[in-house]
Amino acid sequence: MATATKQFEFVARDAQGKEHKGTIEAPDQNAVASRLATRGLTPLSVSDASAKGLNAEIKIPGLGEKIGLKDIAIMSRQLATMISAGLSLLRALTILAEQTENKELQKVVGEVRNDVQTGSSFSKGLSRHPNVFPPIMINMVKAGEVGGFLDEVLVSIAENFENDVKLRGKIKSAMTYPVVVFCIAILATAAMLLFIVPVFADMFASLGGELPLPTQVLVWLSGILKIFAVPVVIALVAFFVWWGKNKHKESVRRKYQPAMIRMPIFGSLVQKIAISRFTRNFGSMVRSGVPILQALDIVGQASGSVVIEDASRDIAKSVRKGESLAKPLSQHAVFPPMVVQMIAVGEDTGALDEMLDKIADFYDQEVESTTEQLTSLIEPLMIAVLGGLIGGMVIALYMPIFQVFELIG
Repeated sequence: MATATKQFEFVARDAQGKEHKGTIEAPDQNAVASRLATRGLTPLSVSDASAKGLNAEIKIPGLGEKIGLKDIAIMSRQLATMISAGLSLLRALTILAEQTENKELQKVVGEVRNDVQTGSSFSKGLSRHPNVFPPIMINMVKAGEVGGFLDEVLVSIAENFENDVKLRGKIKSAMTYPVVVFCIAILATAAMLLFIVPVFADMFASLGGELPLPTQVLVWLSGILKIFAVPVVIALVAFFVWWGKNKHKESVRRKYQPAMIRMPIFGSLVQKIAISRFTRNFGSMVRSGVPILQALDIVGQASGSVVIEDASRDIAKSVRKGESLAKPLSQHAVFPPMVVQMIAVGEDTGALDEMLDKIADFYDQEVESTTEQLTSLIEPLMIAVLGGLIGGMVIALYMPIFQVFELIG
């Protein structure tokens, strides 16, 4: 009795690294892998073509599962644990590809494993996915491979990313309440102007008489909003779409990021976040053995601030001339004197990585303290603004009611 075969689609890579796609008939996926191996191809993915159509998984562009920094941190921690326990890198990647919950990351790890299996280095396999793995991770892994301490580097990467995720989480949780209250205030105001004010305006117009000035202003705002509500919504949607596509462009960042640091209330918070990210990434790369000049180029970009990037370039120029790290830092106002002095001490004592970690820990605490202070300040202000706005509109609407009895009489 003949064995039933199915149609499989495959993506494979040859010895030169070129990808090949096609279909093949076989009893199962293992048979497909065996046939591809006889052709000198390493399978990257094999899927059942008969599962396509009505049974295929529906994926909407932009709404698929994303790979976040937290996923990368967990992956690094698990890899470090398995390698420290004596497992080979290839075996560790195989286990990781099987147990990773994030399907997209599972696919990427499987491809990295196949690269390692065909003789590529781990860092080269990671570099094939620049949209998934940050440059700081790729370069630290490369340094760990060369130095023979990959497990230590992976632990450092995990700690670095975990601290970054923790910092972002604190900021998001602290700013969620003010943002929600602000959005509610806008929606409530717009709803009153669009639906409630016109009803009162028609009623007052049928009775005759002159409306009080606050009510006239409210009716005027209602009329303006009726005309411009749709164009404003379209403009906002268009702006957010444009912003999502262009916010990482250097020309755009150079226009708004320096202004953000100079903001009266939030500027200090933005500055502390940038310093914390810069010093923690720099410390991790120095400790992992990444060359200083290469590390400066990467951490400047990873900081997310063009102001820090410019400072990193100046530091790199100073290092190329044989000068210190601290001297050019003092010429950039974004770095407080304490940071400059601590880096100078770290250079003199040969403990630059430890000093950078201490600076990062200090500014992590500063960010947490600043966000708590801002939250405690913003919450009552937002409640007062929301209450004053809605209350003022209600008073303006009810002011003419006191004249209704005179108009009816």
